Amino acid sequence: MTVIDILTRVDAICQKYDKYDVEKLNGANVAGEDPFARLYGSVDAEISQCEEKAEAAKQEKSRAAVVAINAEIRRTKAKLIEEDMPKLLRLAVKKVKGLTKEELTTRSELVSALPDRIQSIPDGSATAAKNNGGFGASGSRPGGGIKIDSTSDGNFDDEYFKGTEESNKFRQEYEMRRIKQDEGLNIIGEGLATLKNMAADMNEELDRQVPLMDEMDDKVDRANADLKNTNVRLKQTILQMRSSRNFCIDIVLLCVILGIAAYLYNVLKK
Repeated sequence: MTVIDILTRVDAICQKYDKYDVEKLNGANVAGEDPFARLYGSVDAEISQCEEKAEAAKQEKSRAAVVAINAEIRRTKAKLIEEDMPKLLRLAVKKVKGLTKEELTTRSELVSALPDRIQSIPDGSATAAKNNGGFGASGSRPGGGIKIDSTSDGNFDDEYFKGTEESNKFRQEYEMRRIKQDEGLNIIGEGLATLKNMAADMNEELDRQVPLMDEMDDKVDRANADLKNTNVRLKQTILQMRSSRNFCIDIVLLCVILGIAAYLYNVLKK
């Protein structure tokens, strides 16, 4: 085989897979025209995001952050395997006008390569790198299934389930924080119970004071009414006394004034 033949075959293969290049599809904005290309681009983008998150988890120092990232990666992988992959399989084998048999075969090859990429993404579980065949519980991949490690003899002793030193430290830290949280919640619960008892005592005392307050209000109202009545009667009595003795008082005052005037006249005359 000459160099020209090799270059020709390489160029043909590149042209064959070129239409499924995600970056070119996004740049040309043609993914929306083909459901398979659109879904394949979405799946490829999610796989790339998972790979980036896995790399970030390797650099992360916080155990809690690593656990959260791995949990998110596992959720994304489960979604890809159980939801997106069956759709891609159906679209890959679906006959579309204008597609040749070679293009249909290419689509099937692209889809069959995705499960290995998905399962190879590290997610913090020990079986992430081993389960590279099948789609889990969906069973949508032809001939796929759950693979069991052939090196296992089926005997799972205590050493098999023994945690690593890092997992033990994380568990201890988690238990200590949970205990502290429980203690804080207990203190808050005791405080709330005390406040509840105080509120109940205050409510009982108010219930006992309400009748006394009502009785005091009634007495004050009766006293106000009696005072108003007394003021009215006193005013009427004063008016009656002034009207009957007004004439006598005026005469007495006139006599006193005349006497004073006569005294002053006699003094000044002498």
